[in-house]
Amino acid sequence: MNRTSIRLATTLPVALLLATLVTPAFAATSAPAEKPAAAVVKVEPKKVCMINNQFMDKDQIPVEVEGKTYYGCCAMCKERLAKDAEARKAVDPLSGKSVDKAKAVIGAHSDGTVLYFENEENLAKFAAQSTPHDNN
Repeated sequence: MNRTSIRLATTLPVALLLATLVTPAFAATSAPAEKPAAAVVKVEPKKVCMINNQFMDKDQIPVEVEGKTYYGCCAMCKERLAKDAEARKAVDPLSGKSVDKAKAVIGAHSDGTVLYFENEENLAKFAAQSTPHDNN
């Protein structure tokens, strides 16, 4: 299997999994959807590589640092999480505040990229603001 085949084989399941998490608001239907799908959906931290900031289709490698658990996809990510305090932080896109990735509520876009939020309310507000709207 070549590198492109391996990359497709590992990313395709992620896209399919995320597609099942988001309601089919973009599917063609004869009746209008009750509510459009959120552009960002809450995901489990253990399914996120916190270095690549990417939702994965399987549990990631746990990294314990100062009594908190972070997750990485490989030995290099695991080492960076253990040694680089800045890699363990993110900025809540709604409030602009710094958040610890181990304590954050994590939301994923349909492409698997993730955002870190201070709390559930910020995730819900952000998702509502970024929900696709019908411009017709």
